[in-house]
Amino acid sequence: MTSTPVQTPTLHILNKAPEHSRFAACLGALSPGDVLVLSENAVLALPARQSELPEGTLAVSADLSARGLEETFAAQAIDYAELVRLTEQHPRIISW
Repeated sequence: MTSTPVQTPTLHILNKAPEHSRFAACLGALSPGDVLVLSENAVLALPARQSELPEGTLAVSADLSARGLEETFAAQAIDYAELVRLTEQHPRIISW
């Protein structure tokens, strides 16, 4: 009997603007259970492209504020302390 290996969820930290090729590459690489955090210019996707983002998407609150996006739209705002906790909880992290 062969068992299927359990895939560890990946933390994806995306800082590229929506028009950057890595933005689309990141969204295409997401698997069920993965966590997506938008930071820096990636938060600019929230007003116009939020329907493309997976449910449970997170966004760094300081980056939202710096870009005048006080409303978090479909993303939950997190602070840097929460981002650090997420990195501690996920052994696999990809920065885009």
